[in-house]
Amino acid sequence: MENFTPGSALAGGVIIGLSTILLMGLLGRIAGISGVIGGLLRPAMEEAGWRLAFLVGLIAGPVAWGTVGGFVPPVEVTARLPVLLTGGLLVGAGSALGSGCTSGHGICGLARLSPRSLVATLIFMVVGIATVFVVRHVIGG
Repeated sequence: MENFTPGSALAGGVIIGLSTILLMGLLGRIAGISGVIGGLLRPAMEEAGWRLAFLVGLIAGPVAWGTVGGFVPPVEVTARLPVLLTGGLLVGAGSALGSGCTSGHGICGLARLSPRSLVATLIFMVVGIATVFVVRHVIGG
């Protein structure tokens, strides 16, 4: 928590909130990353444009911010490829099983006061906390 800056955290939260409101208000769509990517994997040409723009924005946003002098923390991936692939498959399976991902349930679903999203978000958080505890304190990673 040595780099925590409340101002930028608040600004980021406001921007995420506004973008999800715009996506819901203008297109009637949920800003869940797994749903956006899943929609690109199932060809529906009338929706490919906004989904692709959404994904490009996810990548271009931090790049643009870093270009204008904003702080972008370095990304360091220390896990080996088999671990990354296994984690990715588990996240994908969990998103399919839970009918959405953390962004869809945690941001959009909670904003809509969805009981299902509340339960899903609580499960995401508990499993995430337990996983970090096991990896750092039991396994010793």
